[in-house]
Amino acid sequence: MCRIAGMKAINPQHPRVMLKMMEAMQKGHDNSGFALVMQDLYGIFEPYKKYPMMSLAVTDKGLDIVKEYMKKEGWKEVWMYEPEYHYRQGLKIELMPRYVYPVYDWPEEAKDMTQEEREELLVDTRLTLRKILEDANEGYIYSFWPDVLTLKEIGDPRHIGEYFGLWEEDDKFVAKILTAQARQNTNYDIVRYAAHPFFLQGYTALANGENTFYQKNKDYLKNLYKGYIGFESDSQCFLYTLHYVHKRLKLPLIYFKHVITPLPVEEIEKRENKDTLLYLRASLSHLEINGPNTIIGVLPDGTMFSTHDAKKLRPVVVGGTKERMFIASEVVGLNAVCPERDWTKDIYTHEREMVIIDNNLEVHRWQQ
Repeated sequence: MCRIAGMKAINPQHPRVMLKMMEAMQKGHDNSGFALVMQDLYGIFEPYKKYPMMSLAVTDKGLDIVKEYMKKEGWKEVWMYEPEYHYRQGLKIELMPRYVYPVYDWPEEAKDMTQEEREELLVDTRLTLRKILEDANEGYIYSFWPDVLTLKEIGDPRHIGEYFGLWEEDDKFVAKILTAQARQNTNYDIVRYAAHPFFLQGYTALANGENTFYQKNKDYLKNLYKGYIGFESDSQCFLYTLHYVHKRLKLPLIYFKHVITPLPVEEIEKRENKDTLLYLRASLSHLEINGPNTIIGVLPDGTMFSTHDAKKLRPVVVGGTKERMFIASEVVGLNAVCPERDWTKDIYTHEREMVIIDNNLEVHRWQQ
């Protein structure tokens, strides 16, 4: 099984906290991978928060391909981060040659674009580079978005943390929103794109479990938006459904829950918003999920939430302090990084609930 975690903090945090959570929950995963998304970046990234940053795992040739394409399209590289690597014999990692994070200023023609047009340009650019890198077999692009860094790797999470120097905390490599997963996609082919968290246009999603309605979800989603591609994992459907409901349909977050786990018709008939709920149930029935699942999501405005399948077949706990709030798939992960919290306030969500953490770290419990 996967082990997942999310954290929101008032002050920027180093990703070591996520590694410690994964280490504490190690009995629940198989040491096959680790992936991390950092949002609302600070430290060395703070001067570049307004610029789109690319997250790449590439060969030297792959990096040249990216640089050449971006230059041709008018993007101006303003900075590039590359971590210091710490290799030693015995590390269980399937390494790529380079992990680089170039930051770009917009092309001239984008300066007069609307925000929506810019967001579409970022998606188009990422999709084009993904195709080019795939065809050349020279690397991977995980995200291209302002204030977002993505790392995905195959191997032992402890060794991945060691290789990238993530076990040593500092104030340079930090963010206020962190999400992470331990375990690669061992239900299907192991590919780096399949590792959670998944990211698209400011939305992040990760899950612990499996979606037995995967094929139905996939067949419906792949025709809804150009960015719904890959489907290397059944859990990618959660990201795409979240994006479709909240961004494309512009519905409030709570309707994501109504779409993936619709209420019975007899219960809907008792609700004031029954017309909306019945319409969603009928028109988006192919986005309903089934099987054991706990989902953690992040919205573009920084809101973090957790919800479940309709039977609550996977655990999750929400807890923390006034400075840091966590969501973890096992309470031992939370205990490892936040023992000082008031444990009596921990929330173990149920099957018809969504727990939402806002940007003031206030926790809201919404009942479907």
